[in-house]
Amino acid sequence: MTPACIDEVEQLLAAGGYVAGRRLATAVFLALRLGRPLFLEGEAGVGKTELAKVLAATLGRPLVRLQCYEGLDVSSAVYEWNVPRQMLAIRLAEASGTAAGGTFAKDLFSREFLVERPILKALEAGRDGPPAVLLVDELDRADEPFEAYLLEVLSDFQVTIPELGAIASPVPPLVVLTSNRTREVHDAIKRRCLYHWVDYPSAERELEILARKAPEAAEALSREVVAFVQRLRGLDLFKSPGVAETIDWTRALMALDAVALDPATVDDTLGVLLKYQDDIARLQGSEAAALVREIRARVGA
Repeated sequence: MTPACIDEVEQLLAAGGYVAGRRLATAVFLALRLGRPLFLEGEAGVGKTELAKVLAATLGRPLVRLQCYEGLDVSSAVYEWNVPRQMLAIRLAEASGTAAGGTFAKDLFSREFLVERPILKALEAGRDGPPAVLLVDELDRADEPFEAYLLEVLSDFQVTIPELGAIASPVPPLVVLTSNRTREVHDAIKRRCLYHWVDYPSAERELEILARKAPEAAEALSREVVAFVQRLRGLDLFKSPGVAETIDWTRALMALDAVALDPATVDDTLGVLLKYQDDIARLQGSEAAALVREIRARVGA
C-alpha cells in the first residue's frame, strides 16, 4: 500500500524505527506518488541506507541492494551470460547433432542463460510479486561510465540487452540512490531524481533516535552522549561521528555498565565513536576530560 499523505509516510517510517523530519518524509512521499527515483546525499552514517531498508520492510517490498565500488560494471550490476551453461549446451547439441540448426545460436542467448544481477533483478521483481526497493548505495564510489549506464534505468526503468532488446519493468521499483559525496555525481543523474540532503539531526531528533534504537539506555546517559556528539560535530575533525556512531557508542557504554560519561571511559571508547587516529589523538586526555565536564555541567543544569 502506498501512503496517501506525508503524515502516513512519517507514521510508516516511525513504525520501522526510523525518525524522519518533515522534509525527508515529503521527499519519500513524492518519490512514491510520482514514481521518481530518490537521490539521498549526505555524510556517512546519517541514515541514508537505513531509509531504504526501512521502506522495503514497512512497504512489504523486497530490498535489492547494489553496493557501488570503483570498477563496477554491467556484468556485476545488471546482467551477464551464464557461459558455463552455454558451453555445456553447445557440447550437448554437438553430441546430438542439433548444433547446426539456425535457431541454436539464438537460443544460446535466451532468458534461460541470462544471469540477473541486482538492477535487472529489481526491474523484474514486479512481474511475479510486489515491486522492489532498489538501493544503489554509495554511487559516488562508482565510475562515471557506470553513471551514464544508469540513465536509461532511471528514466525508463528498463535496460537494453543487445541480444534480447529492451527489458522494461512491468511495475517500476522504488529506486533509492545514496552518495557520501566523496565526489560529485553527474547532473544528468540528479535531474532524473528527486533530491534530498540528509543532514546530521538536531539534538532533539538524535535523542528520539536513541530512544528508538537503544531504548535500554538511561535518559541521563543518552542526553550526555547526544550533547557530547553534537559538540564533536562542531570541531574541525577529519570525520565527524554520524548517527550510526552515536548509537554504537551508546550501546558500547551500556555494555560497560556506564550510567554517565567520565573521562576514562570516554578515552577508552573513542574508537567506537571516531574512525581516524588523528581525531582520536586530538580528543584523548585533557580535551576529552574538558568536554565531559562541559557536557555534564550543561546537561545537569
